[in-house]
Amino acid sequence: MRAVLSPKWWLAICTAGLFASIVAMLPLTVLSGLQFDAVVALVIGLPCGVVGLLVARRQPGNPLGWLLIGIALCLILATDGSAYALLRYRLGYHLPLGVAALAVNQLWGLGLELFGLVVLLFPDGQLGSRWWRGALWAYLGLFALSVLTLAVATVQAVSRQPIQVDGNGGLTATDHPTGWYAQVTLVLLVMLLFIVAFVGRQILSWRRSSGDRRQQLKWLASGAALPVVSAALATTQGASPATFWQVVSGLGWFGFAALPVSIGVAILKYRLYDIDRIISRTLAYALVTGLLVGVYAGLVLLATEVLGFTSSVAVAAATLAAAALFNPVRRRVQHVVDRRFNRARYDADAAVAAFAARTSGAVALDELRADLLGVIGHALEPAHQALWLTEDEP
Repeated sequence: MRAVLSPKWWLAICTAGLFASIVAMLPLTVLSGLQFDAVVALVIGLPCGVVGLLVARRQPGNPLGWLLIGIALCLILATDGSAYALLRYRLGYHLPLGVAALAVNQLWGLGLELFGLVVLLFPDGQLGSRWWRGALWAYLGLFALSVLTLAVATVQAVSRQPIQVDGNGGLTATDHPTGWYAQVTLVLLVMLLFIVAFVGRQILSWRRSSGDRRQQLKWLASGAALPVVSAALATTQGASPATFWQVVSGLGWFGFAALPVSIGVAILKYRLYDIDRIISRTLAYALVTGLLVGVYAGLVLLATEVLGFTSSVAVAAATLAAAALFNPVRRRVQHVVDRRFNRARYDADAAVAAFAARTSGAVALDELRADLLGVIGHALEPAHQALWLTEDEP
């Protein structure tokens, strides 16, 4: 056996670890009542793990695959540790290795900190500038400092008796820091500033890039935008106790899966050039939904508060009006969005429309053929083109 394991062996070990941690999560979270935490961990961690394994298998030299695997292991193992600690220290189960569980459940924050490295090293792990290599080492130093302070705080907390665990299975001393450990927020703030700088690097890279690299950065931006919206939706539960908003808040967490999926698509270069269509469709339907929700709410308020109709009649009328407006509004909004975000599709449609207008009364076959080939060459830019015409049989 070699002194250093090959990437295939590391990949097998990581796969086994992910599988074992997911299997262990099922009974632990059911017994402890932390099913929601398990769902959140799986929604974020499972796509990270799958994408990481794919990237590590196809591009073992790319650090992003191994980072995504590490993020998945941190999130899932932390959830296992929280559930185990809750069973051990609050629910009265006599389980061994409780202190180990308390240490493992600290991995959640460390897993999120690794996302900063993913943003910096996207898409191939290469940093051409000496300045950004220095920024990488500085971020790694801050990460090591956060690990060290977390380890010291955990050791101090478990050395005291009794050990205090909150309702989510977290160690109270680290989840609600006091004393010297409260200063670790300064380290986290500096790391957050570094992540903002990493995002700025990718934005500048997008402005200077072209071809596949530009499309890869579009995938990254699209995958990062959805978790931001999802984070806003996930916080609505605390703002309103209504059942509808509780459902919206729960579904909002699923948007976080978009980031690892988009990263995997961009790294593996799978159907990159569909991103413009995806962006335009997503923006169009988001705008249409917002407009129609506003129209619906306005009509209901107008009918009930001003015109005095009953609520059931107002809801029915507003629903019919919104349904009637959907297609006209969607077409108009899609046209505007395509003009800005899917220019290739917009220019192709404009070229086809202009060709149809020019040739509506054309009878000269040679002119029609030349015009058709010119439109195809302008819209699609093929390497070669030819037109084959068959003569009608008598």
